[in-house]
Formats: sequence, structure tokens, C-alpha cells
Amino acid sequence: MKRLLLAFMAVLFLGNITALAKDQIDHLEPAFWWVGMKNPKLQLMVHGENISNLKPELNYDGVSIEKVSRVANPNYLFVDLLIDERAKAGEFDIIFKKGKKTAVSYKYQLLQREEGSAERIGFTPKDVMYLITPDRFANGNPDNDNVDGMPEQADRNDKSGRHGGDIEGIINHLDYISDMGFTSIWVNPVLENNQENFSYHGYSTTDYYKVDERFGSNEEYRNLAKEAKKLGIGLIMDMIVNHCGSEHWWMKDLPSKDWINFGGEFVRTSHKRTTVQDKYASKEDLKQFADGWFVKTMPDLNQRNEFMATYLIQNTIWWVEYADLQGIRMDTYPYPDADFMTEWTRRVMEEYPNFNIVGEEWSTNPAIVSYWQKGKVNHDGYVSYLPSLMDFPLQYAMVQALTKEETWGTGWIKLYEGLANDFLYADPGNLVIFPDNHDMERIFDQLGRDYELFKLAMAYTLTMRGIPQIYYGTEILVKSDFGGDHGMLRSDFPGGWEGDQINAFTGEGLSDQEKDAQAYMKKILNWRKDNEIIHEGKLMHYAPDFGIYSYFRFTDSGKVMVILNKNKEAVQMETGRYHEMLNGETSGKDVLSGKTYELNGSIEVPAQTALILEIN
Repeated sequence: MKRLLLAFMAVLFLGNITALAKDQIDHLEPAFWWVGMKNPKLQLMVHGENISNLKPELNYDGVSIEKVSRVANPNYLFVDLLIDERAKAGEFDIIFKKGKKTAVSYKYQLLQREEGSAERIGFTPKDVMYLITPDRFANGNPDNDNVDGMPEQADRNDKSGRHGGDIEGIINHLDYISDMGFTSIWVNPVLENNQENFSYHGYSTTDYYKVDERFGSNEEYRNLAKEAKKLGIGLIMDMIVNHCGSEHWWMKDLPSKDWINFGGEFVRTSHKRTTVQDKYASKEDLKQFADGWFVKTMPDLNQRNEFMATYLIQNTIWWVEYADLQGIRMDTYPYPDADFMTEWTRRVMEEYPNFNIVGEEWSTNPAIVSYWQKGKVNHDGYVSYLPSLMDFPLQYAMVQALTKEETWGTGWIKLYEGLANDFLYADPGNLVIFPDNHDMERIFDQLGRDYELFKLAMAYTLTMRGIPQIYYGTEILVKSDFGGDHGMLRSDFPGGWEGDQINAFTGEGLSDQEKDAQAYMKKILNWRKDNEIIHEGKLMHYAPDFGIYSYFRFTDSGKVMVILNKNKEAVQMETGRYHEMLNGETSGKDVLSGKTYELNGSIEVPAQTALILEIN
């Protein structure tokens, strides 16, 4: 069976190549495409020794060669195809001729799109994302832990090494994810990272069209999307267009000197993200930021090269179509060329108008983050088509509010004022909100491992405007033991490996507190899943008073009142100030405890507790 699968993949992704003598095609990307795409144009990147000496030809109804481009390196050809409305799904030969003789023939496939593909719905505020680092979640297939020809081997004792988690492990535990109440999975990058070491995280791509064999195969990734969809769970792909891995195949034979920034020589980025928006910034500072590399093993791609730009855009669309994605999370969004990012998002959203993409702009300043959202009118005229962003400012404000000593509301004021900055965003309801992620200390650690504060943070995150994202293990109080080491905060999910003494999937071996945290989140998540008021409701919040922060989510058909008490003692809260929202309503039932509270006088809010009241 395995041999049959490998044979099928060879045909599917490498095509059927025939060649004379030494003429051959080493890479042709994308290896196949679809009929019926909104944009009828497709550019093929063809790589092989002296391939530019050959002339491509084809004969297939509805498909024509518009242009053939040659670059500095004779080992590359860029072939522009036009696939018009007459084209049907099928196969045809692309013939590469030397004079009148055929030197190489490549059998190209055009596939039929899945019904409704163009109208797919992206993630929305109805969803809650479960963020997974696949190497650290569950090992479903120990046979792929080590692969011949890939230098880094699995070693669970190496905090910075590969541990063996894979796509099959995620598929095996989709029921757990669904039962918890999550409706989307954002999986950290799964594309090939054939680097010497530190390859588990997936952010050093060495093949943009191939899943890393230690995670599984392209077909398994597509199967993950299919199996998840059966449970009402969408797949969000983590993508990187800023940089590749130093062992990417093209690094050994670059198409041109400007394929990689700084001529392919390592120059570290300044990480000064504000230079993009800074009206006083020098061009040199902007170049140092946008063109600089993260590290030597992550060459910075030059998206100003027209062939590189087209390659990256087409690759994104290929994965959306192939894997039936619900969305994309774009890594390091401000680091690539800003004009390219406009075109990248425009092209993707043009092809899939109801899709969603969230960009990472790691800044706690909402003025910086809001710059990138679609609809924002910017001081410099920059136009973006990016629908969503990670709400780092609100995450920072939440932690500050919960950890600052409370003096009659002065702690909560950080969060209150942080939310008040929403006027800066074109669409604050489409932001992704989160307590932590794969690059920061676990929220339980950020809050000093105070369980009551943890519950307040979870209640806030899951009832606030936006689209919540929860990192795997947060629900069982996973600790980061950070100390600056990312390998430690991305620890293995207990129960994901055979022989684990603790199994969080079944609850075996969890402490009482860990079980309680899991149950607490499960209750809110499953309540939220079908709650249109939280999905679509407007928001009104009230200035913090006496250590209590409160807000309403509401629609024409209902209201939810959230009361967060950070005090270490119960507080009597007068309900009169909420008259404009309560509007004669006299009681509310707490989602968490089931207790009914009368709202026509004062209520006692228990110490360090969140009340989520459905107003009757």
C-alpha cells in the first residue's frame, strides 16, 4: 500500500517527465492546477540544467502559452499560461524542444475544482481556533519519526529537537478538539524543513509544495482538512512568505542575484517594525528592516522580484484550493515588501471573497497593528486587503490588567482603555484575540500561576469581541518553564505519545486543578459555539469600579452580561448604573454556575470570579 501511495504521489506532484539524453526537468512548480479559477493566468517555474535553451510548446484546447521568460541563470524558464473558460479538466503534454526535436516532455494536469470552492467561508467570530505545534501534539505514526535523507532525527529529550508529533496524531484526536468546543485548528507550518537542526517548528521552508515527510504527506494534510470538516472544524494554514530555509533547493542554484535580499548574503533584520509607518524613517532603516534576514538559516525572500512574487501568490492559492483551507495565518506580516503584501492579499481574497487571513504584527501599539487591516485609511495612503490581525495590544493589556495590583479599578483600567482603542481599527470584530501563543510564555505563567486569574482571562477571551485562539495545552494549565527557550514553552501534550503517564485526552493523571481548568474551558467553549449573541453581538463596556470590570454583548434578540471581579473578596455591586442595557430586565442566569442573579438592586459577586449572565 505504501509503495502504491508513493507511486501515486510521484505522478501527482512530479508529473510524467520523459527526456532525451541529459536534458531533464528537476522542478516544475506548481505541478498541477485547476480549471475555472477566477484568474485565468498561471506562471510555471521550470528548473533544469540549461532549460532556457529549450522552447516550450503545448496543444490543449483552452490553454495557450502567452509568454516565456528567461533570467540570468540558464537553468530556469518561467512559462506564462492562459487557461480560458474553454479549458476542461484533463492532461496535456508540455513539450520542450531543442530545435525541431523534443528534448523533454512533461505531462501537466488540470483538475476540476471542488463544488463551492470559490465561495468557501473563512473563519469568523463564530469560531474558536485551537493552535497546534504538530511536532509536540501527538505522535500518530512513529514510523515517520525519522526519514532517510533528512538529517535531524527525533529525540524527545532534546527540547529544541524533533519529538515525533505528526498529522496523523492530530487526526486521531480531532474528537477531543471537537468535544472541547473548538471549531478551527491553526496548525503551525507543516511544509518541508529539511534543515540540519531546529527544524521542528516549521518556519524554515525547504519545499513550498511538499509537506515534511516526518509530519506525513500532502495527502494526509488534505485528509486532515476533510476529517476535521466532518466535525465542523476548519483548517487554518500557517504560511511564511518573508523567508525560506537555507536548505531550500533553489538556494543551491538561484534564478537571479536578486532572488534573495542583500544578494543572498546574510544581513540581520533590525526588527524595527515601526519604520514601515514612520513618516520620518530613512530609506536605509526601512531596507535594514524589510530586507534583513532573521537568522543565517532563514534567507530573506525578495518579493520585489516579479517571478518570486508570482511564485508565492500562486503557491498560496494552490494550498487553499488543494487542502480546502478555512483560512491562513501569515507569519511576520510586516517584514516582507509592503506593496507585495497588498498584492498577495488582494489576489487571494479576489479568488476567495469570503475567505479570511490573519496577519502577525507583533506590536502592543494598536496604531501600528491597525495600519495593516483592510479598510483602514492610512496617513501615507497605503492600502491593505488583509481582513484580520492578531490582537497583540489587547493580549498585553489583559495581562497587565490582571497582574497589576488592584486599587479600586486601576488594574482593570489597562484593559478598559486598551479596548477603547478599537476606533483605530477598520473592523475590530474580525481581530484574533488570544491569551498566549507559540512564541510567548504560557498564560498560566504570565499570570504568576494564579488559577483564579487564569479563569478570569479565559472568561474574558471567550466572551470578548473578535475570534478567540487558544494554544494547545492552555486548557490543562501547561506551564512554559520559559527562561527564553521556545522549546520549553512548546512542550509535548501529555498523552500524545505511547507510554505517557499522564493523558490529557482522557484525563488520566491530571491534577484536580488541571481537570477543573479543562472542564471550565469546555463549558464556556461549548456554550459559545451556538451563541449568536457572542458571535454577532455589539459590545458596551463600563469603566472599572471597585475592582470590577463589566461589559455586555447584545443583539436585538438577547443580551449577555459579563462581570469580572479581580478582588480577593466578594463585592456588592449595584446594578443601577447598567439601566440603559438592562432596560427593565430583572434577572440573569450564570452560564458557569447555573445560579440566577436578581438584577434590580445589588448583587454579590464572588471573589476572583467571572459571571457570564444570560439576561432573562
